[in-house]
This record gives sequence, C-alpha cells and structure tokens, in this order.
Amino acid sequence: MQHIVIDPASTSLDQRYALVLSKRRSRKRFPEGCVTVVKTEAEAIDGAKAEDDLYAAVVYGPSPSSEGLRMYYLVRWLT
Repeated sequence: MQHIVIDPASTSLDQRYALVLSKRRSRKRFPEGCVTVVKTEAEAIDGAKAEDDLYAAVVYGPSPSSEGLRMYYLVRWLT
C-alpha cells in the first residue's frame, strides 16, 4: 500500500469511515463520487455489499487532485 502523508494541522482532510464503490480493490485512490462517508466503522461494515462492488474502508481526504477532482486515498479496507 502506498504511503499517505497525513497533515495533522489540516482542518478539511481527515481519516473517515466510508463505503467505496470500486470494481478493483487494487486501486489506492477514489474520486469523491465513488465514496460515501459514514459515521462509524460498524455502519461502513453493515453497508458493504461485495456483490455490488461496495466495500467498507478507512479513507483519507478529500484532497484536490491535479485533474481537478476531489479524491479520497485508501488507508485500509475494513472488509
């Protein structure tokens, strides 16, 4: 897994529990439209549906990308 630099002084970037829509679990970053932030780890795990390519994860972001998108970076998969 790639190394993610976390800025402790940031007020907008943070680690978050999320549901990530992705056909490939090998990806390390996801556009904002593929990520649904949830409040708890349990909520993320309960909402995961592998048959629909929806997985629970911890992500970091959102961060602006060079392509003009807001991206979330994978910290770790929960399921």
